[in-house]
Amino acid sequence: MPASIVLGAQWGDEGKGKLVDRLAGKVTWVVRFQGGNNAGHTVVLGDRVIKLHLLPSGITRKECNLVLGDGMVIDPWVLRTELDNWLEQTEEDPSQGRLFISERAHIILPYHRMLDSLDVKIGTTGRGIGPTYADKINRIGLRFGDLPEVVGDGEWADSVAQRMNSDLASAGAEERIDAAQLAQEVAWISDTFGHAVANTGVMLDNALKLGENVLLEGAQGCLLDIDQGTYPFVTSSVTSRGNATHGAGIHPGHIEEVIGIVKAYTTRVGAGPMPSELFDSDGDHMTDVGHEFGTTTGRRRRCGWLDLVVLRLANRVNGFTSMAITKLDVLGGLDPLKICVGYRLDGREIHEMPASSAALARCEPILIEMPG
Repeated sequence: MPASIVLGAQWGDEGKGKLVDRLAGKVTWVVRFQGGNNAGHTVVLGDRVIKLHLLPSGITRKECNLVLGDGMVIDPWVLRTELDNWLEQTEEDPSQGRLFISERAHIILPYHRMLDSLDVKIGTTGRGIGPTYADKINRIGLRFGDLPEVVGDGEWADSVAQRMNSDLASAGAEERIDAAQLAQEVAWISDTFGHAVANTGVMLDNALKLGENVLLEGAQGCLLDIDQGTYPFVTSSVTSRGNATHGAGIHPGHIEEVIGIVKAYTTRVGAGPMPSELFDSDGDHMTDVGHEFGTTTGRRRRCGWLDLVVLRLANRVNGFTSMAITKLDVLGGLDPLKICVGYRLDGREIHEMPASSAALARCEPILIEMPG
């Protein structure tokens, strides 16, 4: 049986989790393939609201297996908190039988959060995502599959703590890593999650061969992709279709459907250019009626008209087989409605997004109007 992908077609916060939750009733596996707890979605169970940042949206379906895939960076303390909260609210602990953590997924340590907190220019969530991906690229990261090799190894802890403290000092941080504490933390991670660590790529491949349905859940959105997004105001991973199967550990031939999620207007959290952004009462309407505040950071989202230049890029990169539009109702009461169909850049009209963020910041939206 084929697999499906759900991806954000804008700057994130499009409503991916809601669609995944609905589709999860038809699948056996829901897989996160990139990012970490810089993502966020809200689960509503009756009168209870639970905010999640790591656990896949399919968690509400007890028949669904949940996978934190190869391409993720995972904060074990955040994961434990989410599992504890879920247990308290539902009396179920998914880590006891249906949550599987890839042995290739990288671990976010306190050191990574310390480094990330020093970077305020990009408007990151400060969760240690970027520094953990940097360690991955530099081939010095710690993966869940490496834990059995380093637990109890005092020399490893001393060496890693020394390197971390050198990096912290160079970055101007006052905090330092204690080798003994690092060793204890690594042992705790192994004790807490060791039973859930698995070769998830093989598990998913076998499931597909057996005819089971797999849903790959993207985090963030296409315009935050490290390669295709509005660099440098992006996340630290590939958020697009090309990384979905790779980050899950299966081949692209399994994919039959790619669903792009589009909000009926445009939102963005953090710094970076956004040509259709509004600074008037229409923008305030979108923020207030749409409750546009980040699940992860609580920050007010910047709002603007629907931008077709953004969607053109997202579709070119991802090849959506279908698209789902969310929050159309938020536009009720606005008249006229406007859609951005192109940009004016330095006196000329363009219909493709420039790679340079400086150039994008100079772009003025070309808007068409229609009745509200």
